[in-house]
Amino acid sequence: MGAGHDHGHTHGNSGGTAAAAHMGRLRIALCITVGIMIVQIIGGIAANSLALVADAAHMATDALGLGMALLAIHFANRPASVNRTFGYARAEILAALANCLLLLGVGGFVLYEAVERFFTPADTDGGLAIIFGVIGLVANMVSLSLLMRGQKESLNVRGAFLEVLADALGSATVIVSATVILLTGWTVADPIASIVIGLMIVPRTVKLLRETLNVLLEAAPKGVDMEEVRSHILALPGVEDVHDLHAWTITSGMPVLSAHVVVSAELLDSIGHEKLLHDLQGCLGDHFDVEHCTFQLEPGGHADHEAKVCH
Repeated sequence: MGAGHDHGHTHGNSGGTAAAAHMGRLRIALCITVGIMIVQIIGGIAANSLALVADAAHMATDALGLGMALLAIHFANRPASVNRTFGYARAEILAALANCLLLLGVGGFVLYEAVERFFTPADTDGGLAIIFGVIGLVANMVSLSLLMRGQKESLNVRGAFLEVLADALGSATVIVSATVILLTGWTVADPIASIVIGLMIVPRTVKLLRETLNVLLEAAPKGVDMEEVRSHILALPGVEDVHDLHAWTITSGMPVLSAHVVVSAELLDSIGHEKLLHDLQGCLGDHFDVEHCTFQLEPGGHADHEAKVCH
């Protein structure tokens, strides 16, 4: 007879999600972003710089994204319930998806406005643009240092990190274009810089979007080779087969796996269910970054019985 087992873990998220440890840094980054957004809006209008306005628009998106990230962490760390057995952990991934869509929208807007500026050129105050560009770059570097560690552990924090990184690159581009305008008077440098900012936003966003959709579509966790997992399970003494093998990610730092493992009756009689379950858990824990595993132990032929019951 089969035996279900969730080895040493619960389906709740009592330990908190990967992004939860970085809430304080996200709050500081949010305050910096809002402050610099306001400064750059003022600077963009004063200097008549589309590049500065574009960077400010992206800052506004960042502020919204950081706010959503913080809100998602709040919901993700609410306790699990009878109907929501994983709690609200997936809220972080939904926030990352929303950030991607916002970033793509901002990138498209910046590119459109830059093309318009080619046909309707405007005078830009290069000196003012440089000053506000430097302020934005310094502030972005501070935010990046705050989020550097968290972006390696959470897709949600990584989304915020990539947004701030794009802003930092945008501020650097503003400085370069403003310097060109100040030295040469070539105002076309401003819409060119805006196009560069837009093109910096889109590719990184597409990459993050792909990773986020993989989580939502319950693809295997990044770095987990399912054929290799199957081989490791089958290599355990007494294991005859494995089927219904699934691995997916609930949210960053929370990969899970389930499998039906066919074992010989002689093995179970000799070592018992608990020893085999410990061996299975130890096998995956030693070779893969998946600790939250659920196994069903079955005798040979039980899979055929399951198929008949399902039909």
